[in-house]
Amino acid sequence: MRLSRRQVFTLAGSGLACAGLLAGGLRAFAKPDAQPREPIPITVTASPIPTFRPQSQDTRFGKLEYRGGITLSSDFPGFGGISGFVLEPKGRGFLALTDAGLFLKGKLDTDGDRPVGLSDVMAAAMLDEKGRIQASQGRGDAEALAVAPDAVYVTFEDINELWSYPGPDPLGKTGIPVPVPPGVKKLRQNLGLEALVYVPGPPMTGALIAIGEQGASAEDDLPGFIISGPTPGAFTVRKSGVFSATDAAIGPNATLYLLERSFSRAAGVAMQLRRFALAEVRPGAVLEGEILLTADMGFEIDNMEGLSVTVNAKGETLFTIVSDDNFSALQRTILLRFALVEN
Repeated sequence: MRLSRRQVFTLAGSGLACAGLLAGGLRAFAKPDAQPREPIPITVTASPIPTFRPQSQDTRFGKLEYRGGITLSSDFPGFGGISGFVLEPKGRGFLALTDAGLFLKGKLDTDGDRPVGLSDVMAAAMLDEKGRIQASQGRGDAEALAVAPDAVYVTFEDINELWSYPGPDPLGKTGIPVPVPPGVKKLRQNLGLEALVYVPGPPMTGALIAIGEQGASAEDDLPGFIISGPTPGAFTVRKSGVFSATDAAIGPNATLYLLERSFSRAAGVAMQLRRFALAEVRPGAVLEGEILLTADMGFEIDNMEGLSVTVNAKGETLFTIVSDDNFSALQRTILLRFALVEN
């Protein structure tokens, strides 16, 4: 009997399939030992996801239009657990990180806007300031990624730290810790900084913004931090139902996009995408946002954790969303692409 995705997640969450999924939400299974200090090439294979809703030819969902998707796999044991994914504003290059403490880089191959595969993929362990492998120093759970003109920023959720690496290619290079506001250290273990963005232009040029997965409790609003920039401080993102933050990205017209995820034993996973005016992000603010898309296990989703926003040749805003498979045979690494449709 072939299990549906909802049944797989229900079994996993109940502990019948694996105890790695805890009651509080999705948690990584046994992480791979593959930790190459120097960048190594890896091969990633892809198979198409032709429709977002199985057995339906619909392409319009909320304010998004489905442009295609792929399921990704690799013989390299360290592939998977992708929690952050950033595409170049122009071109096909990407940088990603995994919650086993690895950087991945390569090219996203496309047919028009439709993703068809990954090529020229390299992998390397994240290194600390002394050249030691971060995962061996208790920093294996890398969750958020932001790319600035001369630096790459990474958050480690298990110890609520922020690190900076030389950009644009951090593979094989050492990083340095970056001071964070006191509130970051008070976030709950494994529920820390999940979303991180660098703002390239007005109204917050040069700012580094982070959002926590959850607040002081699962019901509380989401904590936000303006870590650097002209107006540092803390803000709040209003909790949207059962959803928690997993990633964020800056898009055209000074817009902040937030990817969110929920998980329950009964319902499995769901994803949501919200947007906010960047001008609203300021110390003391409480952001409400606009929901663009909500999808549950009736759609081709998994544990969606990585978000990148780009613009195509037609001027359309594209969303590339990647899943964290928790290094589990029960889950998938998938990459989905949507375009924003306002009318």
